[in-house]
Amino acid sequence: DWYAQEILCIMIINCGLPECIQACRSSGQKEAYETSKKPKTKTVKQKKVKPQKIKQKKVKAPKYIPVKPVFGTAEDYYIYRLNPVETATGALLGGIVGFFFSMVFFRNVIFSLIVGLLLVVPGIRKYRDYLKDKRMKNLLYQFRDMMESLSASYSAGKNTQGAFLDACGDLIGIYGEKADIVKELKLIVDGIYNGQSVEEMLSNFAARSHLDDIESFATIFEVTNRYGGDMRRVVGETREIINDKIETELEIQTLLTANKNDLNIMIVMPVLIMLMLNGMGNMSIVQNTPLNVLVKIGALALFGTAYYMGRKIVDIKI
Repeated sequence: DWYAQEILCIMIINCGLPECIQACRSSGQKEAYETSKKPKTKTVKQKKVKPQKIKQKKVKAPKYIPVKPVFGTAEDYYIYRLNPVETATGALLGGIVGFFFSMVFFRNVIFSLIVGLLLVVPGIRKYRDYLKDKRMKNLLYQFRDMMESLSASYSAGKNTQGAFLDACGDLIGIYGEKADIVKELKLIVDGIYNGQSVEEMLSNFAARSHLDDIESFATIFEVTNRYGGDMRRVVGETREIINDKIETELEIQTLLTANKNDLNIMIVMPVLIMLMLNGMGNMSIVQNTPLNVLVKIGALALFGTAYYMGRKIVDIKI
C-alpha cells in the first residue's frame, strides 16, 4: 500500500539501496522463522457416515375371523373344532406312522419314539384338515338334496316359508337331527318366524359354508325373491348344476383311481423292501452306519416329496 511504499523510499534515501535490500531479506527470514515455530494444526478427516438401512418388518398374514350367524348359534365351516376323541385319533395316527417308518428303516426304539412324538402335532393337523374337507363335501351333497326338496315344494305351489319348512322335515328323515344341513334349515325357519329375512339368512349360511355353489344360489335367490322371479325354475336349475358338478367329480375320481393306487403302491414299496432286507439278517445295508443313515434319510425325503407332489397332481377340484 502507499504507507509501505513511503517507508521504503525513506529507507533508500537514508541508507542506500544495498542496505535496504539486506534489511528486507532479514525481515523476510525472521517472519519465515516465526511462522515455522507456530504449531501446525492437524486436519481431522471426517469419517463417511454410511446411511443406515431401515429394516422392514414382516407383515403377518391377518388372522382369520370366523363369520358369525345373523340369528341364533351356528358354526363357520372353514374352522373345524376337534373333540377329544378326534384329537386322540389324529395324535395316535401320527405317532404310529412315525414310529413304524422309523423302526423299519433305522431299527432303533428310542429314535422311533422321538420321531413318533414329533409327528403327533402334524398328525392332528392333517386329520383335522381331512375331517374338515369331508364335512364340506357332505354339506354340498346335503345341500343338493335340499334343492330337490325345495323344487318339489315350489312345484306344489307353496310359498318360501312353507318350502323351507317342508325341506327341513324331509332332510330330518334322511340325515337325522344332527346333520349340518338340518341345523341350518332349522336356523332359517326360526329366523323367518322371528322376523329375519330369508335372503339374509341364506347369504349368511353361504358365507359360513365357503362353498361356491351355495354362495351362487344365495345371490340368485336374493335377486329372484326380491324382484318376483320364477323361484321354482331358479331352484331347479341350481339343483341340476350341482348334480352335474358332483357327477363330473365322481367321474374324475373314477378315472384317477388307478393313478391313486399306483401312488399308494409307490409309497409302500420302500417299506416292503426294507422289511425283506431286515428279515435276511444283519447285512451291511441295514446297519446304522453314518453313510447308511444319510442314504436312508435321503431316500425317505425323496419318497415323501414324490408322494406329496403326486397327491397334489391327483387332487383335482372343480
